[in-house]
Amino acid sequence: MTSTAELNHAVFHGYFRSSAAYRCRIAFNLKGVAPDQRFVHLRKAEQRSAAFKAIAPAGLVPALDLSGGDGATVLTQSLAIIEWLDEICPEPALLPADPWTRAQARAFALTIACDIHPVNNLRILAYLKGPLGHDQATADTWYRHWIAEGLTAAEALAQQALDAGTGGAFLYGDQPGLADLCLVPQIYNARRFNCPMDAYPRLVAVEAACNALPAFADALPERQPDAEG
Repeated sequence: MTSTAELNHAVFHGYFRSSAAYRCRIAFNLKGVAPDQRFVHLRKAEQRSAAFKAIAPAGLVPALDLSGGDGATVLTQSLAIIEWLDEICPEPALLPADPWTRAQARAFALTIACDIHPVNNLRILAYLKGPLGHDQATADTWYRHWIAEGLTAAEALAQQALDAGTGGAFLYGDQPGLADLCLVPQIYNARRFNCPMDAYPRLVAVEAACNALPAFADALPERQPDAEG
């Protein structure tokens, strides 16, 4: 079993504005581990380099290299990284103990990570504006449409959990977990694109509770060493 101390010698490949990397940063902070960071500049297409694809064949961040940077033992995909981290560093737990509530928390996380994020990430928006020839206004309209679709569903799920008594200060209880780790970066990105938030009061309340915690505040994109001026 990998120890917390060994994780502090791992290498985490990320980018300050990547929602997926942002999720992992929060998880690392909550668990009290600090892997070395290597920054992959997405706007300079460093993720498509042969060197990075040797580490992460899909050419996507994040990637966690447990072999100290030589690419021999790498885990990709943010939710896989976070759940693996939760298994080897079980405190504080990132998933509820009750199996049904745990499944609901995973379903919420997947609503963000699988239904919203993939159609709105940088490579999709770049394709809209590049090969498909759409202008920035059209790309922004695309983004806001899918954000509204996804966050409307997420708001309903969050309210259901609150009404059922499985919600609390956070989405699924009184401590943050996997669902919250996915929510906060997605709302951060939505705000960057000036998406209205009035229709999501429960999500906004949870976001505020999360960002009041150092683990979330320290993971903010603008606080990262590779943040652009």
